[in-house]
Amino acid sequence: MNTKIDTVMVINRFDTVKIIAALLLVISATAVFYIYPELSLLIRALVIMAGVVLAAVVGLQTERGRQIWVFIKDAQIEVRKVVWPTREETVQTTLVVVLMVIFIAIFLWLLDLLLGWSMGVLMGHGS
Repeated sequence: MNTKIDTVMVINRFDTVKIIAALLLVISATAVFYIYPELSLLIRALVIMAGVVLAAVVGLQTERGRQIWVFIKDAQIEVRKVVWPTREETVQTTLVVVLMVIFIAIFLWLLDLLLGWSMGVLMGHGS
């Protein structure tokens, strides 16, 4: 029983080292971006992208990273199961939303005019 706990602790410590290494990769790439402003912006942007990609590769080697990867794969499978609306349904729904927004905007505008006018009358500024 004690060996299992020790093994889990070693795995978690190694994962922690990997996460720290991934963070250091991103921080280093960001530092290069700002330390060498004389380099082309394209090159500096590529350095940052490479740092992020390498950090992701290192991060995916951890237990938590593997769990995230499995979650992403499962999410892709679920997205394939979604029944997407037809173009006609999408257009109709969009029109209903736009009309409701216009209706509510006009209603609120009229309400604002009414309240503004009534406050003016109550304070003696109205006609």
